[in-house]
Amino acid sequence: MIEEEKGHQTPKSAPSLPTRILGIDYGLARLGVALSDERKIIASPLTTVQAEKRMVQTVTKLCREIEQIEAQNRCNIQKIIIGIPLRMNGQVGMMADEVKVFVELLKKKVSCEVITWDERLSSLQAERSLKESQMTRKSRSKVVDKVTAAIILQSYLDMGNLHR
Repeated sequence: MIEEEKGHQTPKSAPSLPTRILGIDYGLARLGVALSDERKIIASPLTTVQAEKRMVQTVTKLCREIEQIEAQNRCNIQKIIIGIPLRMNGQVGMMADEVKVFVELLKKKVSCEVITWDERLSSLQAERSLKESQMTRKSRSKVVDKVTAAIILQSYLDMGNLHR
């Protein structure tokens, strides 16, 4: 899944392993991470990765996390879906530009497909869902990013399953 600097794929696991899709909610402070099931029907919140000061360091840290996810779940990541925060009118804003730069850096480090996905209102949806579950503000802040990543990934999975 992760490529070495020379562009050769590092053999991390047997190709017969099941594949899954990873969802990411990119943020300047934290990245939420979600993972699909093997059938690519259900997205589940997985973890939160603290962002580093430099984006390239965050990409490297995320790649190490992805390797751990593949090992722990005995799977290969087939695709990475990253939420892109478009404005309500569909235009690209400053944060969407940040995501695009992050995606380009990530594409240089991984061998799987990296796709951006419209994430409008996903953070708001995650916050509302967590409020309804009677979680405290402090508890919500610890999980909101990975829940948002799951919402983004579930949206992608739902669209794909409509066309099967």
